[in-house]
Amino acid sequence: MTENKNVELVEVPELTQRDKVETYIRSTFLLGSFNFERMQSIGFAVSMIPAIKRFYTKKEDQAEALTRHLEFFNTQPWVASSIMGVTAAMEREKAAGKDIDEAAITNVKVGLMGPLAGVGDPIFWGTARIVLAALGASLAVTGNILGPLLFFFGLTAIRWATRWYGFKYGYEKGTQIVTEAGGNTLQKITQGASVMGLFVMGALVYRWTSVNIPLPLTSYKNQAGAMVDVTVQSVLNDLLPGLASLGLCFLCMWLLKKKINAIWLIFALFAVGILGSYLGFLAL
Repeated sequence: MTENKNVELVEVPELTQRDKVETYIRSTFLLGSFNFERMQSIGFAVSMIPAIKRFYTKKEDQAEALTRHLEFFNTQPWVASSIMGVTAAMEREKAAGKDIDEAAITNVKVGLMGPLAGVGDPIFWGTARIVLAALGASLAVTGNILGPLLFFFGLTAIRWATRWYGFKYGYEKGTQIVTEAGGNTLQKITQGASVMGLFVMGALVYRWTSVNIPLPLTSYKNQAGAMVDVTVQSVLNDLLPGLASLGLCFLCMWLLKKKINAIWLIFALFAVGILGSYLGFLAL
């Protein structure tokens, strides 16, 4: 951004700690007025009120700033705080008299919505929530009260930290975050989170999914003179413990990629399990 030589620069105060806390609290209600025309725009504008009041002293300037933040806005709700921080930094520069127009502020917001949503959705919805739910459920099925507490407080802590530090980071970095969003930084973060999520889910597949195929193949007499039955499941366990469970997981993933409805897939698994137990080719 370049300074406008025709406009005298003025001193604009920084956001206080109270302003940041108020913005954070308001941002938690980002979806409180969600609508299908402008989606999160009202929540975004309400969240920007502390910063706008701090930077602009005239009511006309405050109203103008609020109006431009009522334009269409939609991204992953937790990472929206980072965009609020960048927008607040640009509003401060505009209030100081620098050469920043309304279009520049709007364009930065629009430019960050997509990349940050592409990071937030797989990390928080596709990884953190699923992993914490799986870990919590594994504890809950044993009657451990820590199961639901782990999911609730773990996800809440991630949400709080993302909103708070996201806003502070965006405000301190300003428009520099646009360069990072356009580079490989966010891509590396997303890739790392995906690898971690797949690693945890792979461990949970073996822990949760149980497939037993008791179909007999042959039998033999061991050294102690006892008859040992060789089944399909025992052969699979010798090759790789949990191989049948892993194969079932990959089959479900392949069917989901083929656009098979997840609800129908769940009912199909129920039917196969019941039918297999009745006919004898599946067992507990």
